[in-house]
Amino acid sequence: MNTSPHELIERIDSLGYVIGEELATVLYLMLSLEKPILLEGNPGVGKTQIAYILSQYLGYDLIRLQCYEGLDVNNAIYEWNYQKQLLSIKIHEDSGRSEAEKEAHIFGEEFLLRRPLLEAIDSDKPKVLLIDEVDRSDEEFEAFLLEVLSDFQISIPELGTIKAKHRPIVILTSNRTRELSDALKRRCLYHWVDYPTIENEMKILKKHIPNIEERLSQQITEYVQRIRNLKLDKTPGIAETIDWANGVALMKSQEKPFAKTLSCLLKSDQDIRLVKQNIFSS
Repeated sequence: MNTSPHELIERIDSLGYVIGEELATVLYLMLSLEKPILLEGNPGVGKTQIAYILSQYLGYDLIRLQCYEGLDVNNAIYEWNYQKQLLSIKIHEDSGRSEAEKEAHIFGEEFLLRRPLLEAIDSDKPKVLLIDEVDRSDEEFEAFLLEVLSDFQISIPELGTIKAKHRPIVILTSNRTRELSDALKRRCLYHWVDYPTIENEMKILKKHIPNIEERLSQQITEYVQRIRNLKLDKTPGIAETIDWANGVALMKSQEKPFAKTLSCLLKSDQDIRLVKQNIFSS
């Protein structure tokens, strides 16, 4: 890497993402050491966006694997195009080929459907691979990831082992709905992505709403910091802060614009009542 954490901050900042020195350092190490990184944090703190910004910074295409309960090898790595295989068998059934030749033909790469992990491994160009919300997948699925993250290769029984032509830049995100295995963690660098400070959240608002008034930006972020300390059903993330700032800006000429636009920030009636009682009761 011909860069430094400080240069990384400047380049990523120019792409519209506010990044702190600690995160910039771990990203620099990830790129220099060619290690996957596990980003954990509460929903809405910008973990996924880091992967998109990094792909822009590097000029690499991004491949995203969205994890969910029940995710298996067919949806994550590969599966066979059975309809195309059956059609090929029908066409070549009178070809005079031996059974072994027919089997070798129908398990050729033209019948292979590449899913995100295989697409990232078997690419002619380096990619950014985002394995999003890995904690939502089953523990069994983590075993599928170990070979990929250890040796950057995938075994397909019918074809053999496919090794990466270019190591993908791998980013895993987790909302910590369950604890990930030690084996998976050992293969990754780690960073906890926290909610931004008031100063950084003001910078984020400025990037997304360039014309926002300084005073309004400060009021919004100060309120959000206080609101996040309440026992809410869903703590607002950065996207909700931006939505609320836009809503308040539209309603600022009316009475009590902050309280009236809480539906932009909060996602349940109970949370809205709680905030009104504790923050906007007067």
